[in-house]
Amino acid sequence: MKKSNVVLLVGIVVIAAAVAFWWFNRDQDDASHLTLYGNVDIRQVSLAFETSGRIQTMAVQEGDRVQTGQVLAQLNTESLSIQAKQADAQLQVQQQTINEQDAGNRPEEIAQAQAQVASAQAQVENADKQYQRLNVLFNSSVGQAVSKQEVDAAKSTMKTAQASLNESKANLTLLQKGVRQEDRAAAKAQYDSTKANLDLINYQIAQSELRSPVDGVVRARLQEVGDMTTSSKSVYTIALTDPKWVRVYASETELGQIQMGDRAQVIRDSQPDQPITGKIGYISSVAEFTPKTVQTEDIRTTLVYEVRIYVDDPKDQLKMGQPVTVHIDKSHQQSATTHQSQPTQQNQTRSGE
Repeated sequence: MKKSNVVLLVGIVVIAAAVAFWWFNRDQDDASHLTLYGNVDIRQVSLAFETSGRIQTMAVQEGDRVQTGQVLAQLNTESLSIQAKQADAQLQVQQQTINEQDAGNRPEEIAQAQAQVASAQAQVENADKQYQRLNVLFNSSVGQAVSKQEVDAAKSTMKTAQASLNESKANLTLLQKGVRQEDRAAAKAQYDSTKANLDLINYQIAQSELRSPVDGVVRARLQEVGDMTTSSKSVYTIALTDPKWVRVYASETELGQIQMGDRAQVIRDSQPDQPITGKIGYISSVAEFTPKTVQTEDIRTTLVYEVRIYVDDPKDQLKMGQPVTVHIDKSHQQSATTHQSQPTQQNQTRSGE
């Protein structure tokens, strides 16, 4: 026999042995795990500014990784800064008014009012003496020394001086008591209103920075520098890197072979030798018709249950929508079946006895 024929014969025998080995052990492989097919799913966050304005800067591009609190974009805030300065100036003026009310009137003002009271008091005393003298002369001379008109004029001067004294005393009392409580409350309310307006402007300035609320990857950049934006227009779409899961669908018979917490291996077509670990974190309690994305022909027309395998993917290897194959470990199901079958065998043995 030629040497080439011998080599060919040996090759055929090796291939036949490999095929036979796979054929006789395929049931054992199927018994160790359940194979399902699905797609990678990721949560997304659409980010928009809370206020309207013109975009001044944008710091990241599609595919960039972002951290919680990182500034992604910023609006133009020149107008808000001017408004903040104006409100701050008004606030300082109103604060000075409150400080003056709390401090009360100056001692010099009170001393001046007291001097005015003393002067008015002296005028009253002088007018009263003048009136008394003229009145005595009028009565003693039976109107010969002093006329009735002079007496009346002196009396009027005394009353005018008394009124001026009362006015000076009232003014002194007001200065000593200070500002009315109602005026204090009004000044404080005006101060609080201006302070609230300033806080609102500062909040709007702070919100002019668009910050990432989560760790993730920029999936879409929807606007550019110079665009006018509003709170209803998204600027970025962020894909969350955690949690990340694979969505698969199991038939009713397959559903009985899995349970929450089961370990799984996620296989990518591009790198089948580098599986990503995960575990079952969600099993739907409601059946649905098989989605079009599921390509297994035997269950295309049946009802299935959604199952989510949450994966540990720190290197962000799985991408949204990526088709994958999932092997779910069924070792605990085999153990349970074995334990259940042992009493049955023992019962059959006893019945045979």
